Amino acid sequence: MGPGGPGSGWPLAGTLLVAVAASMVAGGEDCLWYVDRNGSWHPGFDCGFLTFCCGTCHQRYCCQDPLRLLTERQQRHCLAF
Repeated sequence: MGPGGPGSGWPLAGTLLVAVAASMVAGGEDCLWYVDRNGSWHPGFDCGFLTFCCGTCHQRYCCQDPLRLLTERQQRHCLAF
């Protein structure tokens, strides 16, 4: 089948489904304490329902974008280095 044939929307639909599922599973993901690039300590904080911790090792915030998700495992890895 050529472009636009049956099933042509499945890759996009699959990606969207994974993103929605990830956001639902990770909803309420906490941001652990961290040290920013200036060496200042920041306490951990909770993200609300359907939001999760996003950002980098040195800057964290709550968001709904699953592509910016920073899991607690990734955050703990930041602490080791």
